[in-house]
Amino acid sequence: MAIDVKIPPMGESITGGLLAAWLAKDGDTVRKGQPLFSLETDKITSEGTAEADGVLRISVAAGSEVKIGQVVAQLTPAAAGSAPAPSAPAPAAAPAPQAPAPRSPSPAPHSPKSGASAEISPAVRRIAAETGLDPAGVAGTGKAGRVTKGDMLAALEAGPAAASASSPAPHSPSPAPNSPLPAPHSPSPEGRTTRRKMSPLRRKIAERLVMAKSETAMLTTFNEVNMAPVMEFRKRYGDEFLKRHGVKLGFMSFFCKAVVHALREVPQVNATIEGDEVVENHFYDIGVAVGTDKGLMVPVVRDVDRLSFAEIERSIGDYGKRARDGKITMADLTGGVFTISNGGIYGSMLSTPILNHPQAAILGLHSITERPVAENGQVVIRPMMYLALSYDHRLIDGKEAVTFLVKVRDAIQDPQRLLFGV
Repeated sequence: MAIDVKIPPMGESITGGLLAAWLAKDGDTVRKGQPLFSLETDKITSEGTAEADGVLRISVAAGSEVKIGQVVAQLTPAAAGSAPAPSAPAPAAAPAPQAPAPRSPSPAPHSPKSGASAEISPAVRRIAAETGLDPAGVAGTGKAGRVTKGDMLAALEAGPAAASASSPAPHSPSPAPNSPLPAPHSPSPEGRTTRRKMSPLRRKIAERLVMAKSETAMLTTFNEVNMAPVMEFRKRYGDEFLKRHGVKLGFMSFFCKAVVHALREVPQVNATIEGDEVVENHFYDIGVAVGTDKGLMVPVVRDVDRLSFAEIERSIGDYGKRARDGKITMADLTGGVFTISNGGIYGSMLSTPILNHPQAAILGLHSITERPVAENGQVVIRPMMYLALSYDHRLIDGKEAVTFLVKVRDAIQDPQRLLFGV
């Protein structure tokens, strides 16, 4: 008996999404729990899995808008599905570059290692579905030969050259010395641009950014911080911290604690506007922005004021991995009161971050650069970072914004304050 493959529920506020890619092909025999498709919504990206063993019969093409509960395929028993069914729908997934003859077995030129297909990441599957590039034919540089996203992108950039490198090109005689040069290559209009539908997540990010700009009186104030004390602190205790807690002592835990310290000192920043009311929060759930190949996500670290440095670092690492692997949930992304965005990991020197609506403020971190600064009448070189606080001027005045940023700066330049809560 066939089993319907349906779009699973994703949360009360999500009614549908984009069937981004099929992770198995029409006619494939799949196992219970195997990922079948990637679904993108306006908030998260997730995978749908097989509820039982069977042969996959796809009825909805990749790239289609789908609703929660919609049937997109069926799983038929393997015995019944081994022969082509007369009424089976045509494969809906994007065609491979060269489809083999039906039911004619042919060995793959590059067979992956045993169990490798189960270890292919969602990012690799997505690239394979969009480009037709088979991961089995790509040399993996990851652990145990696993194909990574970087391997796939490198293979795509190499293009036909990569294929010619693995098989000798036919000999072509050199042109005669006086033969005319070939005409210059004229680029074909095809392939100069690529048009694809904006994903629900990208659309939602765009909507929220426009909303933040149009519905708030956003302003940004700046300061700079000497990172030498924190860097020295990490150098002195980093190895022992890693041995004891199993996680590295990063910069973000210091900034999370510094933000909590500043929010306590300037409670106007820990508030939101709802209609004609100001809602002041008395908890400290801090969002930490994470960049993924699908867009920016902001998982929320709960009750940062009660967490140790190790617990903060562990939470951030776990959220970051799950966000990049498409395993993040709606509950992970909701309820934050303040956001920290670290553009410094990409080399940003200075920026004005946009509010994470409906929050009233966001802190932007930037790259650490050695610069000459004046200390006690002397010019010295220090590792400096620019800080940027964007805030809603309807709720927060300049005095509160500047005071908040100074409190963050002072806490970072004197990490002992964070340890003793002063």
